[in-house]
Amino acid sequence: MIITTPAPEGASGAVAAMYREDLAADGFVHSYTAAMAVNPEAHEAFVALVKAVLPSIGIRVYEAATLGAARAIGSSHCLIAHARKSMKAGVADEAGLRVFAEDEDSAFTDSERAVIRFAERLSTSPHEMTDADAADLREHGFSDRQIVDITLAAGLRNHFSRSLLALAVPLDEDPLIAPELASALRHCTERADAQSGQSRSESDASASGSESSAAAAAGSTQ
Repeated sequence: MIITTPAPEGASGAVAAMYREDLAADGFVHSYTAAMAVNPEAHEAFVALVKAVLPSIGIRVYEAATLGAARAIGSSHCLIAHARKSMKAGVADEAGLRVFAEDEDSAFTDSERAVIRFAERLSTSPHEMTDADAADLREHGFSDRQIVDITLAAGLRNHFSRSLLALAVPLDEDPLIAPELASALRHCTERADAQSGQSRSESDASASGSESSAAAAAGSTQ
């Protein structure tokens, strides 16, 4: 990461508050918090958006959307952070998160699995989404407000995860999560990266084939 983050020593105002929150909750300042502390006003706006969607969907659905999006994106930062938060909130235990890292969502309810699928679609192929995706949420009992807030929760995770990846924010060795679970979650992101690379290669090959066909057709008409 090439950006210089505010030093904890001498931090004041909103930056100091961000650091104090990490220290109180986890005992250390996360690297992603330090990166976001470069623009604390933007971070406050992000937190406000999270607080705006939570009341209608609750912590379990919020974490399902967050974890589903983070897994699809390949964000080790957010997978590890929200695995820890999910265990603390009683959303899933370590065993459930270990299988989640292997693309098995049995630790979640049917409705939460629908949220994970929706968040994954939003994170990988939003241009292909149709009313059928939202209808799947509706069939699992979610209201209009909840469908919008699930969408916003997954979208917020895309904003945060992709920002950390783009800035090359280093990944902390989190002492609050079992090393085996952290390793499984990191492996999960490596698999997502490989799948994304394969999809790009297939897309490039398809585009190249289309261009060749078009060129051949143009030549035959000359």
